Amino acid sequence: MIRVLLVDDQPLIRSGFRALLDLEDDIEVVAEAADGRACLALVRERLPDVVLIDIQMPVMDGIEATRRIAADPALAGVHVVVLTNYGLDEYVFDALRAGAAGFLVKDILPEDFLHAVRVAARGDALLAPAITRKLIDRYVTQPPPARLGSGPDGLTGREREAVALAAYGLSNDEIADRLVISPATAKTHINRAMAKLHARDRAQLVVLAYESGLVTPSTPAPRGPGSGGARHA
Repeated sequence: MIRVLLVDDQPLIRSGFRALLDLEDDIEVVAEAADGRACLALVRERLPDVVLIDIQMPVMDGIEATRRIAADPALAGVHVVVLTNYGLDEYVFDALRAGAAGFLVKDILPEDFLHAVRVAARGDALLAPAITRKLIDRYVTQPPPARLGSGPDGLTGREREAVALAAYGLSNDEIADRLVISPATAKTHINRAMAKLHARDRAQLVVLAYESGLVTPSTPAPRGPGSGGARHA
């Protein structure tokens, strides 16, 4: 059962999302909150799998609430998805930096919304290729200032390749296909890179990859020997 906490200062929005979620046999809405401060108390009390949280709210906004959830080791299993009316804007970038697993626009189709909740509950990032392209566009106009070091504490060459492909929106299976390795090995490379870069999840790893300069908009996606390429999901 996927446990969900809904956080939005508009009761009508919460009711609409809850009506969709309550129809699903594998999803349970465990609580609702109208601001970030109330959200934090409920997260610690109920330990949901997924928090769907609005960005702009009174008392405490969704970005600060996300930051505090991500910083609490006791809440490592809680995946935050931010809700927005405006698509990919500065608030969304701030939320991803704060530790959000991804974001949803409030006019999303019901079936896509339900799929996104399940994806977030698995710990996967809600960063479709279209979103990754927008991340790239942002860093074209605002290049990252510095690159990661390559010392003993840095990433290995294979980890760098895996992170670069993740930053292009590829899944672990697609990374494995591109690098001609097993999916389990691809997952290991991504997990080790996340640990070294202190990234809470895959979404934050992608942001860090661009911000650090490990990946730039002009960086070609790594290709493994003999690979026929990979499709975007």
